[in-house]
Amino acid sequence: MTSATAEADEAQRKRQKAFEGAMEKETPSNMNGSSASATVIEHKAYARIGFLGNPSDVYYGRAISFTIGNFWASVRLQPSDDLVITPHPTHDLVQFRSLDHLVNRLHNEGYYGGVRLLMAICKVFHTYCKDNNIDLHGGNFTLSYDTNIPRQTGLSGSSAIVCAALSCLLDFYKVRHLVKVEVRPNLVLNAEKELGIVAGLQDRVAQVYGGLVYMDFSKEYMDDLGHGIYTPMDSGLLPPLHLIYAENPSDSGKVHSTVRQRWLNGDEFIISSMAKVANIPLEGRTSLLEKNYSKLADLMNHNFDLRRHMFGEDALGALNIKMVEVARKVGAASKFTGSGGAVVAFCPKGPSQVKLLEDECEKAGFIIQPVQVIPSCLNDVDRKTLSSK
Repeated sequence: MTSATAEADEAQRKRQKAFEGAMEKETPSNMNGSSASATVIEHKAYARIGFLGNPSDVYYGRAISFTIGNFWASVRLQPSDDLVITPHPTHDLVQFRSLDHLVNRLHNEGYYGGVRLLMAICKVFHTYCKDNNIDLHGGNFTLSYDTNIPRQTGLSGSSAIVCAALSCLLDFYKVRHLVKVEVRPNLVLNAEKELGIVAGLQDRVAQVYGGLVYMDFSKEYMDDLGHGIYTPMDSGLLPPLHLIYAENPSDSGKVHSTVRQRWLNGDEFIISSMAKVANIPLEGRTSLLEKNYSKLADLMNHNFDLRRHMFGEDALGALNIKMVEVARKVGAASKFTGSGGAVVAFCPKGPSQVKLLEDECEKAGFIIQPVQVIPSCLNDVDRKTLSSK
């Protein structure tokens, strides 16, 4: 570790400590006479892995996704006299040691933190409640967030912040029973659309439901219901999986993809290829239920190969492709977890193959860790809002 990196890490730790201390001091004066333990609301939303079917969710396709306990975002809401959105000491940094520090920070982290995400979901939530005649009491609150989801890894870090914030708002206003679970992913997506983030529903569905979820985004459902049909599955059906990602994923695809426009223009190759991607989760669900993991491995590889043919290597990015190929070098099945930045890998031959994969990742400079699948996060109130269909 260089001295500059060590100094930056130490500065970050000091900022985080100061931030936590400020939040603790803030609590008593902003609680309106109530104890902090009784009124502070905190929710987590976990990183997700798009297991099969991506990116067909934005093309009326299907998907199987699941949330993982490896990484998460948390949002904390506490009643306060004014409505306050608290900047994160690291992700919303506005004070720098030098111009070089500022430029390096923007290069690695981008321009935007989580404050804009929190503001967007507040707006979307308010609009939805108003449009659906859901009364909200007049109390104010302070929102703060934290996250350990690596940036630019295709693990849905932004939507995790929004999803956790939505859960806080549902509980603060005591309207969880009035906002159907199926609708909530749309609210999360709409908040991100407010900010120009282009994405599909599958990430938000996985993070709202938690656990392993099969999703059908067929046009008839989307047109008639405004959302897809989402079916939770037993996460115990998944085999042992591994997550591979780069510590600095800046070498992602630099070329803008034309797939969406080609699909809208009726390009036969794109339409037929996307239909094949959309059929993979159908076969994948059967493979999981039957625990046919050899077939599952084939489906994972096929999913990535179809994506590669449609989007082209320049759009996918050399580093992203290398992560897939490192896994395949030892015979592991592998594909993107999302749009790139991280890969999910499956070693059908067991621990000896996992060891080979770990060695290859170390040589290539990639981080690898076992996937920690978590169960559904829906509570009894949530389940009562689910449609019977």
